[in-house]
Amino acid sequence: MRIITGSARGRKLKEPKGMDTRPTTDKVKEGLFNIIQFELEGRRVLDLFAGTGQLGLEALSRGAEHCTFVDQRTEAAGLVRENIKLCRFEDRSRVVQGEAQTFLRSCGERFDVIFLDPPYQTDLLQQCVENIARFDILREHGIIVCESGTDWSAPTLEPPYEAGREYRYGQIKLTVCRRAGSVNR
Repeated sequence: MRIITGSARGRKLKEPKGMDTRPTTDKVKEGLFNIIQFELEGRRVLDLFAGTGQLGLEALSRGAEHCTFVDQRTEAAGLVRENIKLCRFEDRSRVVQGEAQTFLRSCGERFDVIFLDPPYQTDLLQQCVENIARFDILREHGIIVCESGTDWSAPTLEPPYEAGREYRYGQIKLTVCRRAGSVNR
């Protein structure tokens, strides 16, 4: 597992022991960042279910202003901190060890890009997308990138939120949801 491009290009990230964390494959990660490559510069990112932190770290390497990493597991939060230090992004990062829904309810900030990659065989992805819209923590023109199995479908969202395009990579699907901006007349 490595950073693909940007200021930390080529840095190898520490990986977890065991099977509790399922890192995004390089193929899917490369596809994801090709999809959102023009949406990162100077943006605030949330990496929910951070695991190793590789998605948020890749975003920082590509010019994101700041990333908040959230994972419930103590080991994962520690691993994210180590990887942040390896990439020298301490001044642009925040790590929160806590449950995803609790964080969404109480975070009190808004993000431009949100990465969601929870365990596939749960309803956490559905809950998170609905709560992001309910608590309105995505800035205007912001995006939510959902990684799931191919059988997952984005929930019906109320405007200004909308489910967008889907991209398939074998048994993995990326779904991009968006928040529209204000219409000025």
